[in-house]
Amino acid sequence: MLRVRKSGVGWAVALALTAAGLTPASPAAARPVIDWHPCAEDAPDEEPPVAEAPPECGSLSLPVDWSRPRGERFELALARRVATDPTARQGTLFFGPGGPGDSGVDRVVNGSSRFSADLRRRFDIVSFDPRGTGGSHPVRCSRDLLGRQPQVIADQAQFDATLATNALLRADCRARTGALYDHVDTTSAARDLDAVRAALGERQLTFHGSSYGTLLGERYAELFPDRVRAMVLEAAMDHSLDTRAFLDTQAVTAEDAFDEFLDWCARSADCVLHGRDVRAIWAGLHARAERGTLTDPDRAGAPLVPFELSRLAHKKLYDTWRWPGLAEWIGKLEGGAATPGITTLAEDAVAPYPFGVFCQDWSLPVRDYREYDAHLRRSARLAPDLRYPPALFALVTCLGTPTVANPQHRLRVRTDVPLLIAATVHDPASGYVWARAVARQLGRHGVLLTYRGWGHGSYTTSPCVGRIVDSYLLDGVVPARGTSCPAVDV
Repeated sequence: MLRVRKSGVGWAVALALTAAGLTPASPAAARPVIDWHPCAEDAPDEEPPVAEAPPECGSLSLPVDWSRPRGERFELALARRVATDPTARQGTLFFGPGGPGDSGVDRVVNGSSRFSADLRRRFDIVSFDPRGTGGSHPVRCSRDLLGRQPQVIADQAQFDATLATNALLRADCRARTGALYDHVDTTSAARDLDAVRAALGERQLTFHGSSYGTLLGERYAELFPDRVRAMVLEAAMDHSLDTRAFLDTQAVTAEDAFDEFLDWCARSADCVLHGRDVRAIWAGLHARAERGTLTDPDRAGAPLVPFELSRLAHKKLYDTWRWPGLAEWIGKLEGGAATPGITTLAEDAVAPYPFGVFCQDWSLPVRDYREYDAHLRRSARLAPDLRYPPALFALVTCLGTPTVANPQHRLRVRTDVPLLIAATVHDPASGYVWARAVARQLGRHGVLLTYRGWGHGSYTTSPCVGRIVDSYLLDGVVPARGTSCPAVDV
């Protein structure tokens, strides 16, 4: 068992939790008590607008395998900020981090101001590093084997080589990580979340999940419907898609976001390429990347291959405040300008691999290179500008995965309170089509709130969305079906 934090968890009495419901093994058994302590000194990303107590950190000992609750255990890393007004405190708001691989602990320690002052006044904000990531017994693998995975597979020989490398990688990760490697799926994480809820003495869960964190919320709501007090799914994942539908929706979503960026550039003087044919410039950059003559201005002239060109541009579409920087980057690429690079020191032989959870949550089988190439060609037709949506790499990194612990399925949620789906029409990563599909699957157990703007997420972007989400989390006010918020101009 790996302990990730000193002074982690104190137990009032030893406790075994049942795998199904996480209820005490006997009526007399006591629940675990988290021993909160000051977090390591970290400079916050921004000063909170209201006075807050310093963040507290802790950990909770949980089963590696929830089907064997008395078996091997690991330490789940936690962080919280207590409500700023103890007299008005309603309970705990749990935040589900995205990624996969984002740190909920870091979010609480350095970025809790993503939530409104009113939420922080009335709720403790609690999050965690999901099992297998960050401070929660991270999955660790050979850096060399990770580096052998191609971004795009070129032929059948490379397809076969990738299958062989992935088999070696899985064995290596399992050897270095231990038993937890086979139990980092989101179903297990949902049971972890319920254990934290129980340890904090919360009768029901108040939850806000973002991006991949919505998968955690969805799974929790399926497993523990009667324990959901309120749940926000911001930038929701549709976990019902097969390989083709997953890739196609991602390609269309990415291309739509790029089109919106081009429209902004055409109308805004803040775009350094304003007045020019940016689509033609971009096509020229792709052609150079295909020929192997494009270099990265931010990495001292390192070669920039087509997949990486698309991936970097896609990441810069996540927030509208990044759009001016994306335009500047395209201009530097066109001109061949390079900024001074940083000398890289020798790297460790072992690296964390937070993406491992994805291959336990998604079954994306591809029979052979011919089928894989068909996916590539179709993505290029659907997204002629961003021809290589990042989702394509999921096929490569998960190729050959023998079993998937938490495979795709249509949602089966029967909560008393409707889940609130906060969706952005022009989200570059979690497409609006996903949010609408999730809303259909939830039926009367979900309500779709639409932000008609841009960016990956909407709570911190749209004051209108923020007010509706806060009202739902604080007072249980469910917006009317069809409610939408106008775009915030950029």
